[in-house]
Amino acid sequence: MQYLSRRRFLGALRLVACSVGFWSAANSRVFAQVFPQTFSSFAVDVSALKEKGLGPFADLVAAATLEELTRAFADRIDRRGPRLMVRLTGIFLTPFPDGGGGDRRFQGGGGGTDSLEGEALAVGPRGEILARHPQLAVRPVNTSILTPNEPGRAVEVARFYVQWLRRQLIS
Repeated sequence: MQYLSRRRFLGALRLVACSVGFWSAANSRVFAQVFPQTFSSFAVDVSALKEKGLGPFADLVAAATLEELTRAFADRIDRRGPRLMVRLTGIFLTPFPDGGGGDRRFQGGGGGTDSLEGEALAVGPRGEILARHPQLAVRPVNTSILTPNEPGRAVEVARFYVQWLRRQLIS
């Protein structure tokens, strides 16, 4: 049986650490997508929401998202850039916006959240996808269960989604 010295053990450990570090650095460069910083136009796709039966409600969310995209990215418009398309795939509005009432010890802490799920796509001139950014935006609800206002909450979560997207994409 051969004895493994401390020097050899540390050398082998250093070699493994360097190779793992090189591999992850190489892979991070391959898989990292640099999202463009300017866009020629904006679009919102809510076909997944319509397939779930949301119809006009999906159109409301699309209109709010598009309006907020044009406002939030107004300083990033360049006709030479790719199109920024936001594809929304899921929306959740809590049925208990104020946590259901009652004592917080028995109701799970109160306060509900609304969320919007989707991805931002940088689409090139020939329709090719240049970059993707999946995102889930979760927003606390500040309303009473007595006045739920689902359309207003949907508009607010759509605006929040775009504002969060701006923070994530623009460095």
